[in-house]
Amino acid sequence: MADQKFDDYHYERPVMENFTEAFEQLLTRFETADDVAQQSEALGGLNQLRQEYSTMYNICHVRHTIDSRDDYFEKENAFYVSTNPVDDALINRFYTQLLQSPFRPELEKRWGSQLFVIAELTLRTFRPSILEQLREENQLVSQYVKRKASAKIDFRGEQYNLASILPLELSQDREVRAGALRAKWTFYANNAPEIENIYDQQVQLRHGIARALGFNNFVELGYARMLRSDYDATMVANFRQQVLDYIVPIATELYERQTKRLGLDHLYYYDEGFRFASGNPKPQGDPRWIIDNASRMYGELSPETEQFFEFMRRKNLMDLVNKDGKATGGYCTYIDAYQAPYIFSNFNGTSSDIDVLTHEAGHAFQVYSSRDIGLPEYQWPTYEACEIHSMSMEFFTWPWMHLFFDADTDKYRFAHLAGAIKFLPYGVAVDEFQHRVYEQPTMGKAERNRVWREIERRYLPHRDYADNAFLEAGGYWQQQSHIFNMPFYYIDYTLAQICAFQFWQRDRADHEGAWRDYLRLCQAGGSHSFVELVKLANLTSPFENGCVESVVGDIKAWLDGVDDTRF
Repeated sequence: MADQKFDDYHYERPVMENFTEAFEQLLTRFETADDVAQQSEALGGLNQLRQEYSTMYNICHVRHTIDSRDDYFEKENAFYVSTNPVDDALINRFYTQLLQSPFRPELEKRWGSQLFVIAELTLRTFRPSILEQLREENQLVSQYVKRKASAKIDFRGEQYNLASILPLELSQDREVRAGALRAKWTFYANNAPEIENIYDQQVQLRHGIARALGFNNFVELGYARMLRSDYDATMVANFRQQVLDYIVPIATELYERQTKRLGLDHLYYYDEGFRFASGNPKPQGDPRWIIDNASRMYGELSPETEQFFEFMRRKNLMDLVNKDGKATGGYCTYIDAYQAPYIFSNFNGTSSDIDVLTHEAGHAFQVYSSRDIGLPEYQWPTYEACEIHSMSMEFFTWPWMHLFFDADTDKYRFAHLAGAIKFLPYGVAVDEFQHRVYEQPTMGKAERNRVWREIERRYLPHRDYADNAFLEAGGYWQQQSHIFNMPFYYIDYTLAQICAFQFWQRDRADHEGAWRDYLRLCQAGGSHSFVELVKLANLTSPFENGCVESVVGDIKAWLDGVDDTRF
């Protein structure tokens, strides 16, 4: 099994009756164990059973997203939409027994307290009575994903999907990029009634689930689902304020520099992605060439990354190129039975190909580094900690960017760091929007759009939608998959970005020390909470007053020291 390539991985739909019966038998053994050894043995059996189910689910997920038109895996995906809540219910029964274990002190000594924190928070998010509502929630997510994956965008006699049109959105020809973006947003405008209806159903459904579970609203439930144990919405609001105070002015200044650099009188929304008059930096070769250079990069970065990337490549654990029917975006998942991370993306010939490769490789390297940790709960940390691995990997690979961009390397680095700064205001805007929506679940569809535009004006004061009525009315949020698929996830990117900035600072001063702390962070997996992991990596928590200000000072100085007019 361990020597197989991904194409040879065996897939078989779990028989839920058999799975449930085996789970319940092991759960009984766990509950009735006479000593900690018997209970640990039952725990091992439960973990193995869960990993077998997860393996089949993730193989299905990968194959379904590689080609959403495949009827077989479309049906298999629908099966998991229906049965994942059943699996969740069984795990919750296990968590109940875990928290009641008479051997909890011994188990906690072996596994640490985070397992019990996860169990307690997870139990707050589920009761058997909401099973049908959870299935409905999964189905609504699938509807949104499929709607975007099936996009057909007509532009200048050709047809594109949401990934393949991106290069045109970044064209040096202003009319081309303006037209391409108008065409893309026409797709969203035409589908707005369906997308807004999906989201409206999600909001009402999630609020109802939250109330049924005893929460005041979905904000509280959303935080519990995200397993946030050491910070709350008030602390997040304070972080957003730090971004408003210290990041927004720098981002606004960067947009002003961009306007001058492009020789424009005014920057419109269709100009934002086009950063340099000479064209945005692009990889200088095809996807296979990119992977060849990535092998060299990871071979030189560290012995650990060399072993990891060779494993990924040898076993065909990457699907990177955009094609019709493929789901949008990029992700990393983990196939338990094969101890194999999997990287999925949509290369399109832009610098984002390198960004997504290094980003998802950061995720994959973390789970590869913690693959022997012994608990499904600890394979990954909570999401905001996960994003530290990915975003920091983007910076640790900076010394090798010349392999991909050649003469445009300095341009890429400037664009990458400036882009990270520019992202933060948008990231916190998405988070504030979700708080507002779920705090006021009766808000109408049009009002949600108005709220988005109000928030957008505060965090992105430079943005001008010209004559695009759909965007000016507040429709931009409808393209953000996380809002539909993973509520309250998006702030995690911004928290992690501040941590990644710290690794950028430290890597420049002491590479060996910074890498040592990063490696320790990856190896820890999910065995600690977010704030504890930040401390483990010798980083400052983004929630600490002054953290954001202290980080961005060095970044602004670096950006100010670059003569971007030469690009």
